[in-house]
Amino acid sequence: MTSNVQDAPAADTTSTSSSGTPPKTTAAKSPRKKKHPLEHFLAGGAAGLAESSVCHPLDTIKTRMQLRRNLPKIVGTIPVGGGRTIPATRAQAAGASGGGSGTAGPLDTARRIVRREGFAALYKGLTAVYSGIVPKMAIRFWSFEQYKELLGERAGLGRGEGTVFLAGTLSGLTEAVLVVTPAEVCKIRMQAQYHSMVDPRQLATRKYTNVVQTALTVVREEGASALYKGIVPTMLRQGCNQAANFTTYNYAKRHWEEASGNSLVSWQHMLLGCFSGGVGPCINNPLDVVKTRLQRQVVEPGVPPKYAGLFRSCAIIVQEEGAMCLYKGLTPRLMRIMPGQGITFATYEYISDKLHKAGIV
Repeated sequence: MTSNVQDAPAADTTSTSSSGTPPKTTAAKSPRKKKHPLEHFLAGGAAGLAESSVCHPLDTIKTRMQLRRNLPKIVGTIPVGGGRTIPATRAQAAGASGGGSGTAGPLDTARRIVRREGFAALYKGLTAVYSGIVPKMAIRFWSFEQYKELLGERAGLGRGEGTVFLAGTLSGLTEAVLVVTPAEVCKIRMQAQYHSMVDPRQLATRKYTNVVQTALTVVREEGASALYKGIVPTMLRQGCNQAANFTTYNYAKRHWEEASGNSLVSWQHMLLGCFSGGVGPCINNPLDVVKTRLQRQVVEPGVPPKYAGLFRSCAIIVQEEGAMCLYKGLTPRLMRIMPGQGITFATYEYISDKLHKAGIV
């Protein structure tokens, strides 16, 4: 299926694709009108639902890995010469004896979750994702188009990669404020619960049950502002992600089309989406770790929070657990985001094309 964003001539500056790519067609094709907001809502919502349904277990694994604290524990002693010994942490004792570090990777984390809590535990927090995914994707693609038009035409910046980068950054910041931060707080609270999904007694006593109840509980116990915990790292993460995502996708798509002389089909959109989705997480994973810690933290009245602010939280994590802990969860995050972005772009382009051909928008 040929992408719908190729149906407009390059001269029509209001009909660029969601990825920012100038349309490449012959003069025989009719101009494509500027996309209706409903198209972003329907196509973006369908893309988000498909992506989250497939990839959510990897997000749960990532969250559990980021919440796990690698604090040094004294488990014995190691010799230092002269008949003397010193206290040793678990990692030091394992190294002295040739053992492993004991740090669970993505597969071990997944096995632990399934063994202790049941397979359905991998989908904890999915209702929070579903509640926010349709507006998030609609806002992402719609705001990207609006910012791109504003920067490219009204501000006179043109239609190059710089404009796409800025528009992607602004769209990421917009979705972080309007949708992502409250949804992430609820999702992480639900994912962080270590209860079995197959034991009725544990299900009955869990604190957070669904996204609405979780949001109400957080507001009642901690105030409405608690739904915006971690908003600064969330904004920075989303802005970085969408800047890298749209810019990489746009650049690779344009060059592929120029080299092949044809419009891209669904599997090509998916491949480029996978590639573009992997750029942002490699850059901003420390922001994601700090965001997760801030949003998981329950603040009690009169008790100063351990994690407060981006830089202080980073310093505490590095001091207590080491700098590499800022990259916890990167593997499952890449495993989730790369195919997730491939699914998102391919589904968005496909649904948008179908809507256009059916005359719905």
